[in-house]
Parts: sequence; structure tokens; C-alpha cells
Amino acid sequence: MEQRSLKVVETNKTFFTKITSTISKILIPTRIGFNGVMITLKRNSLTKSYNNYKVADKEKEEMLRQKYEDNYALYLEAIDKFIMDSVYNKVKAGTATNFEKGALEKYYYIVNLKDKHYLEYKYKKQEYLLRIDYETVSTMKKSKAVEAYKTFYVDKIETLYKGLLKNYSVELADSIHNNEEVYNKIFGTLENYILEILPIKMEQGNTDLRENYEKYEHTTIGKLDDRDKIIQKLILIDISRKIFVHSFPLAIVEKCYIHLLKELRELIVNSKLEAKRNTLYKTLFEVIEDYNVKVLSTKIYWENPKEREQYKKFYEKYEKVKEKKKEKEILFLKEEIKRLNVNRKKYIDIIEEYKKELTKRGVIKTIGTNIKTYTKLTYNKKG
Repeated sequence: MEQRSLKVVETNKTFFTKITSTISKILIPTRIGFNGVMITLKRNSLTKSYNNYKVADKEKEEMLRQKYEDNYALYLEAIDKFIMDSVYNKVKAGTATNFEKGALEKYYYIVNLKDKHYLEYKYKKQEYLLRIDYETVSTMKKSKAVEAYKTFYVDKIETLYKGLLKNYSVELADSIHNNEEVYNKIFGTLENYILEILPIKMEQGNTDLRENYEKYEHTTIGKLDDRDKIIQKLILIDISRKIFVHSFPLAIVEKCYIHLLKELRELIVNSKLEAKRNTLYKTLFEVIEDYNVKVLSTKIYWENPKEREQYKKFYEKYEKVKEKKKEKEILFLKEEIKRLNVNRKKYIDIIEEYKKELTKRGVIKTIGTNIKTYTKLTYNKKG
């Protein structure tokens, strides 16, 4: 397709990026036109070939797979052609709405990824085109054809998301990339899956993750502060371990937890209000516990054997106090200080904040003006 000149703008620069659920508006002006008819024909052929491929026996599987992939390519080309022939021309003629301009800017932003981030471009362009047509399909009356398309759509989008997350995982392990940007892309992809795909799966009868979905949906209500966003990310990580196990490896999950801890430490250091600081500590303890129990306790390969032995000692202490809230939180703070002391100069501000919190809890006793001592924690052994 001819690449036509248009200013490339990233329309969504906020943390979570998603295509609006009303994107079907850009199809309405020409839905009954030639392009709309072609998309419908290609969609029907695609759905039929997808269903045939899924139930194929081994003898015909390869042939039907190739037919399905050919029909899929033709279907995407039809949607792509619609965008360029209809929406692009309206923008060029100055008759496009702000919505249509934004939709086309998003399209060109994705196209612009091709040279430097080809895999991301490949997955995101397919996702974008599929979403455009899905929003049209979702407005149709329920029928066997619509339900068959939804089955294909969920299956294909899941595959694309797995590819995106695998690609971001590789980028996160590569120090040449902007890690903050990659983290944002990871969490944005996970959020899109929860808000866009899980509701369809639940509608189809898959209720395994309903509780997780409702928990996350609850966090989207009202104005969100930085702590709320961290809680959202924590839920997203938890869900990712149930859906994207192979495309979102444990090593990357560990990096995401470390990233959340870093964000929380910065918020605690910069917090001026005690009430806000207390809520931040509550979230910190939740992240630390999840990180240690859900990630480190299941970690098999440790690059540093000494760190593994240190963790085993910590976990023994945790097992003794995990049902005792105050003792458990004190353990978490003392362990945090121990880990951060390895690079004390870098983390001096948060270390001092942790010490203040331990002093408030009576773990550190202040003698005179500057001298502090740690009280010794004892754990009752069950006989």
C-alpha cells in the first residue's frame, strides 16, 4: 500500500493506552458502500475458513491452515483499504471529525513503528484493524455468524497479545531500550486484555477470571492517584500469571515487581502527609508479600547462590509471622533495609524513612538525640 504523508502523532500518551470502544463511528459513513460490502465478504470467508481449520483432521490440516491464513490476510487488507480510501480522504479534504483524525493518527503512529520496532508494529497493526471491524460486528444483531466471528476474534487477539508481551519481555531484558516505556507498554497491553477481551470470554461462558476482572474494574472507578495505579498494576501482574504464563516469563514478572517497589519507595520519600504515607506503606507491604510469595518462592534459577540462601533465611522468618500482621510488616521493613543497604548511598532517603517507621513502631529506640538501637524480635516456637 502506498504510504501517504501525514503527521505522525501518538494520540494516547497516558499510562494506559487503548483504542476507544466507539471506534466503529469511523465506519458509519460508508458502511453500505463498496468497502463495507468487501469487508463483510472477507469477514465471512475468514470465519468459515477459521472454523474449518479448527476442526480439520491431520490429513487436511496444513491445506486448511494455509487457506485460513490467506483469507485472514485478504480480510485485513480490506479493512486497511477502507481506512486509506475513506478516512484518509476525509482528513485530506478537511471534512473529517476530530474522532476520525485521532483514529487516523493512531493508525500512522502504529505504521511508524515499522522501521525500529517491526515485531511490535506487526502485532499492533493487526490488533488495530481487528478492533475496528469488531466494533462494527458488536453492533449487529446476535446471529451464528456474529458469534462465530467473536470466537475467531478472541482467539486471534489473544495470540497477538502473547506476541506483544513476548516482544516486550525481550526488550525489557535488553538494556538499550527505555525500560520505563516498555513497562508502560506491558501494563497497557494487560489492561487492554482485561477490559476488552475478558468481558467477551465471560459472555461466552468462561468465568474463571470473573473475580479478577471485577476486582480490577472496581479500581477504575473515580479519580486515580499514584497509589491506585500501582494497585492496578499489581492486579494486572497477578492476572498475567494465569493467562500469559509462557509469553510473560517469571524473570520479567520479577522485574515488574521490582519496578513497583521502586515506584512505591519514591512515593513514600516524597509523601508529606502521614495519612497518605500510611496508605502507601499498606500497599508496599502487599507488593512485598506478593513478590516474595508468588515470585521468589517459585524461582528455580538464581544467578547468585548467596542471594538464594539469604532469601531462604528470610522465608523461614516469614513463615513464623505470616499470620501476625505487625510482626510481618516489621520483618518486611527490616528486610528492605538490608537489601537496600547494599547500595546505601543510592537508597539513603528511603532507608531513613524506613527507620522512622520502625522507630514509630517501637522497633528502633532513640537514645539521646542521634543514637538509635534495634530491639530484637523474638518468635514463639510452636510446640
